[in-house]
Amino acid sequence: MGTEKRRFLAFDFGAESGRALLGTISGGKIALDEIHRFPNTPVKTLGAMHWDVLRLFGDIKTGLRQALGETNGAIDGIGIDTWGVDFGLIGSDGELLGNPFHYRDARTEGIMEETFAVVPRERIFERTGIQFLPFNTLFQLVAMVKSGSPALANAAKLLMMPDLFNYWLTGKQVSEFSIATTTQCYDPHKGDWARDMLATLGIPTHILPDIVQPGTTIGPLADSLVDEVGAGQGIPVIAPAAHDTGSAVAAVPASGKGHAYISSGTWSLMGVEVDKPLINEQSLAANFTNEGGVAGTFRFLKNIMGLWLVQQCRATWAAAGEDVSYADLTRMAAEAEGFASIIDPDAPVFLAHGDMPQRIRDFCADTGQRVPQSKGEVVRCALDSLALRYRSTVESLDALFGIRHDPIHIVGGGTQNRLLCQLAADATGRTVIAGPIEATAIGNVLVQAMGLGLVADLDEARQIVRDSSDLVQYQPRENPSLEGAYRVFQDVAR
Repeated sequence: MGTEKRRFLAFDFGAESGRALLGTISGGKIALDEIHRFPNTPVKTLGAMHWDVLRLFGDIKTGLRQALGETNGAIDGIGIDTWGVDFGLIGSDGELLGNPFHYRDARTEGIMEETFAVVPRERIFERTGIQFLPFNTLFQLVAMVKSGSPALANAAKLLMMPDLFNYWLTGKQVSEFSIATTTQCYDPHKGDWARDMLATLGIPTHILPDIVQPGTTIGPLADSLVDEVGAGQGIPVIAPAAHDTGSAVAAVPASGKGHAYISSGTWSLMGVEVDKPLINEQSLAANFTNEGGVAGTFRFLKNIMGLWLVQQCRATWAAAGEDVSYADLTRMAAEAEGFASIIDPDAPVFLAHGDMPQRIRDFCADTGQRVPQSKGEVVRCALDSLALRYRSTVESLDALFGIRHDPIHIVGGGTQNRLLCQLAADATGRTVIAGPIEATAIGNVLVQAMGLGLVADLDEARQIVRDSSDLVQYQPRENPSLEGAYRVFQDVAR
């Protein structure tokens, strides 16, 4: 794309924090500059857990002002990616009808089973191809139908979190493809919402917006926002892969086929990129998901609990007055005995906020294992268990596709945990290639550039990533306790 500098603003929202990053593409390379970081902390009101969306949008405006100042107004595009499944409801007057719920809110407890009594589990998977998780948008909506939610009854439009922010930036109400597929309300066979299935469940379908592909220009900044932040006219808001994992996978620095990836952070999203969904009895039994990707691809993957386990351990200890850094926790874990006790990281008991160290100890006690005591032992148990989950997942991928997936690319913030990367290599017996750390923001920027025709395709985008990143390789090491630990994992994991 030549040597001319192009600058794109990427907003990347995770479960703990959000950031505004300025991405510069020039000479076949990409560079990022973080210009604004802010917390993303859920708020409880009368026991219900919500996202603080107005404050988050205020941080978007702050990041936009700072980016305009740093570039003298020369921004080629703005893109937003967030976590999946959560949404806001818009009334007929264009106003948000209530604070969006947090996916860890308890309102969906037991809802999956009630849903299956109306539409069988197999039928839902056949229609959507999406992994069953209790907080999926589908089950959030069923919970609202069951409770007689006034907000749902009066909604004119449902907007997923990045779509809501895009609406506030442009005034346009659309849903980006990758985020729409996370809902378990989208039918990839028809390329549209699964309207008849949703109607059977009592979910209103007139609230569902039109779907646009990654790289689509949604619109210019709204005039009111142009005046407020001091922007020039015509800066486009461009849909990246608005689901953060979609943007991260777009930046996986792989070439060709045969590899697997892990987008590692609060969640670990592990899978492969495919040209069309794989929806059959085997993928249902293995509980894989088919989420939308970039350039007509799908992400065939499994959601794994991820570093949430360590994050909640750290938060529990900090609340007790023992504020230990992630680096120190990882060092303590590296010094602890490996594979001494194993949990199922995806067990429902680990989903909610709370005392994670005690939950891990209780799980080990309940399954007749050695109970980890020290901080290092608790964190090592979590990391060992994640690595074993990676092994079981990649072995399932091998069986489903009939090939051995090697190497495994790990991208995202979790690549900074060198112990977990090495354990992943050890447990799977495969080469792990770690990096880039900022895969989500890089993918966000590159998909914006693809949308404007400045980057030709995914192959060129990934070449830019390879040329711009310092990648670290981990080779598997022999561990005499590994096979025994994997047998324990297979016994305790669901």
